[in-house]
Amino acid sequence: MIKLRSDLQALTAIAAQHKNVHVLQIDVKDFNGYDNFAKQVQSIVKDDGVNVLFNSAGVSSKFTRVNLVKVEQMTENFLTNTVAPLMLTKALLAELKKASKGNESAPKGSQRAVIVNMSSVLGSIAQNNQGGFYPYRASKSALNAVTRSLSQDLKDDGILAVSLHPGWVQTDMGGKQAPLTVEQSTQAMISFVEGLTDKHNGGFYQYDGSQLPW
Repeated sequence: MIKLRSDLQALTAIAAQHKNVHVLQIDVKDFNGYDNFAKQVQSIVKDDGVNVLFNSAGVSSKFTRVNLVKVEQMTENFLTNTVAPLMLTKALLAELKKASKGNESAPKGSQRAVIVNMSSVLGSIAQNNQGGFYPYRASKSALNAVTRSLSQDLKDDGILAVSLHPGWVQTDMGGKQAPLTVEQSTQAMISFVEGLTDKHNGGFYQYDGSQLPW
């Protein structure tokens, strides 16, 4: 999710140097724009389809105790963190199925089709021993449920679905005090996604591939 014009300019500059990089813009909360976005994607991938869909857009409210939580926070977090990944997956489902079917001889994984939903350790119900963060925790727990359902609904199509926690990363959301750089987190996640197999389907994992409790 690109928030700053400088980030968009940097990404556009990369695309100008690499013909296989395409920059498309979408407001993930503008659900009416999904069909047009899917058409743009299809015009690029053509008969190859989409091998890996990484749903990474996300928002987080401040640390919120029960006496301070607001309806608007809950709604915004659920729309962006839970509803948007599901609806974008739905919009691009034909492209995912196309990629999977076109590579049926390959084992299930990134060579066929994978859906990666960016979750968070804060979405782990089992590890919630601090409370608070109601909007973010609830929306990420719900996203994990979405991932699990996708893994069951699409397994016969050869499409895997996993939830992935990127770690505490030095981003706008994570802050400069986070222990992981963007490069460290992304490199580890890429390595993990490239190694996904059927045994990972429907699971909840950390950036380094270690499994997280629901």
